[in-house]
Amino acid sequence: MKALTAMLCAGLAMGLAACGARNTASNVEAPGAPAGVSTRVLDAGADALQARPPIAALNAYLDGFHFYNGNLRGQMEAHHYCAIVNEELIQCVIYDGNVKDAKLMGVEYIVSARLYEGLPAAEKALWHSHVHEVKSGQLIAPGIPAVAEKALMQKLVATYGKTWHTWHTDVHKTLPLGVPQLMMGFTNDGQADAAMVAARDRRFRIDSAEKRRQRADIPAPAIMDGADAWQHGTTIQLADPTGTQHGSSSLPSPSTHTAEPAISRPAR
Repeated sequence: MKALTAMLCAGLAMGLAACGARNTASNVEAPGAPAGVSTRVLDAGADALQARPPIAALNAYLDGFHFYNGNLRGQMEAHHYCAIVNEELIQCVIYDGNVKDAKLMGVEYIVSARLYEGLPAAEKALWHSHVHEVKSGQLIAPGIPAVAEKALMQKLVATYGKTWHTWHTDVHKTLPLGVPQLMMGFTNDGQADAAMVAARDRRFRIDSAEKRRQRADIPAPAIMDGADAWQHGTTIQLADPTGTQHGSSSLPSPSTHTAEPAISRPAR
């Protein structure tokens, strides 16, 4: 993984700005007065003087798609900025765009198959596989050489992700309202909105279908039990007390049910 990280960083330094680093605007316009002179001075001073090791570690950029667990039609593009913690753990912050004012949407934790296998059964239901995202060409790493992107995808294809979105920019266009929502990744052809994928491809000047062909020789590992639980009749989601409807329609499967996870509540 160290060699892969070095390759990724070199690729990012060489070409990210020219290959899609700033081509996707934010989905929302947050309210608030423009930054004043004193705020801009403080911002510039902090930028020049303060070290930010956790942020500096975000050296990999992935672009893909998520949907609300329990609602396959509530779909969105997700820009991941990731830190490779070690051989078996990657942590990402997720934005609705890749420009300076992009809005922070959530987080994703990515673990190896070995770490996933050791999770309790109830925990596994929160995680999704990455096989289809990689093999379909939907998941991309903009701005790095093709050989580095393929090496990264070979690493990611056998991993599992747990994703929570905290700002639902498809619904709330001003502020991050409501409660976090558990997100999933697509597992089969025909699930992702083709227009959404095509729009992304145009912006990045890539072809998902061609990436699918290029990744045909990446072995597709068997998906471990418990992942992608929504496909097997178990949908875990947090109930939103604000009444927000996340997406346009619930999953059509009659066997799917919503199970609210246990949440500790303070004593009254």
